[in-house]
Amino acid sequence: MTENAPHRPRWRARLRPLRATMATAGCALAASGALASVAYPAYASGPVAQPRPAAHRARSSAPPPARHAHSKPTSTVLHGNAARALLAFQAMQKDYYILGSGLYEGEPFSSLWPFSEALAATVSMAGIPGMSSSMGREVNARLIGLRSYLDESNAGASEGTYTSTLAAFDATVAPPAGPGGPKFYDDNDWVGIALARLYRLTHSTSALTYAEQIMAFEIAGWQSDPELACPGGIPFSNSSENTERNTVTNAPTAELAVQLYRITGNMRYLQFAEMAYEWVRRCLLEPSGLYADHIFPRGEVDPTLWSYNQGTMIGAGTLLFTVTHDGAYLQQARQTARAALSYFTLERLRGENPFFPAVYLHNLLYLDSVTHDPPGPKLAQAYVNYAWAHLRLANGLFRGGEASSAELLAQAAMVQIYALLSSPAGTYF
Repeated sequence: MTENAPHRPRWRARLRPLRATMATAGCALAASGALASVAYPAYASGPVAQPRPAAHRARSSAPPPARHAHSKPTSTVLHGNAARALLAFQAMQKDYYILGSGLYEGEPFSSLWPFSEALAATVSMAGIPGMSSSMGREVNARLIGLRSYLDESNAGASEGTYTSTLAAFDATVAPPAGPGGPKFYDDNDWVGIALARLYRLTHSTSALTYAEQIMAFEIAGWQSDPELACPGGIPFSNSSENTERNTVTNAPTAELAVQLYRITGNMRYLQFAEMAYEWVRRCLLEPSGLYADHIFPRGEVDPTLWSYNQGTMIGAGTLLFTVTHDGAYLQQARQTARAALSYFTLERLRGENPFFPAVYLHNLLYLDSVTHDPPGPKLAQAYVNYAWAHLRLANGLFRGGEASSAELLAQAAMVQIYALLSSPAGTYF
């Protein structure tokens, strides 16, 4: 896909079924009235864009969508990380945003995963002091685009059989405008976390409604079958063929649940957050102090280590501490941070797609805002300095880790890290 998937077997398996259906989505969107139109606010571009490789352009036989080429200066003068965040954001919008659709390029439109990171990047940009008002139209555009992925039921979908038919966001643009398909619990978590952050910034009722719909979907996905090894946990997707339960589908759910508890006071959210967090610790915590990737029904554990799994457990523990004042949560978050900082050196982070370090560093920054003891800001700054020097291309786009070409997922991740380094801690969650 245009958004090159990280080199991980389960990510490749996740994206393969989408290829055939995504190819027909452009015609369906054009013929459907389901997509609202939004006028994208053009911004000044960064460095002059170079011609894209032919392989990148060969997404469909249709002519490339129209884009804005005009400039509109921002009224806020930015410096340092904030200025680089804006340059990276402008490059992302210039190269990937599709005028009039609310969506980003893919095959022909991006899947929800990179879109969720573009949403998070936009929310993070709005959190930079002085940028809230100028980012208002961009935030609204992301919400319009997000509606294109909303699937109310999955009933009768031809792509597979689903274990949950609750309203949530499909992996691709949903029917009738697009092919739809399974709903991935982690993708919905990323969307929900960004929406809860957006609500705290703007008090958008639609953002909160969507976030609570996602939370209902996550809660309904809990696997309580006593025949399972380590009963409990949320699976990777709502496909009936899915058999694994993951750190990345439970720790971010705990984070979202705490966010919603803080907003609504609904005790059910806090109880679920504690249950999901404790399940990950019980079933996926390794002797090293780091968290494995997932567990299968019979108890086999995939011990692969990814930075974002450590990050979301750091963040979940810290968030739980802030609302319960139970010091055990903070101690556990610190322990995970120490183990992660020892293992995930800057060199290791460089080898991952920037999305993974973006999640990891986001949560380290949040822990640092509470404890002031892990070197979150120092590591995040070293990472973005490396990326600016070695991953940034002549057109202002960032390639992803070991990838040789740019991608929306990596670009949005870099925007988010720069923006978080420029924002007050109160905007992190």
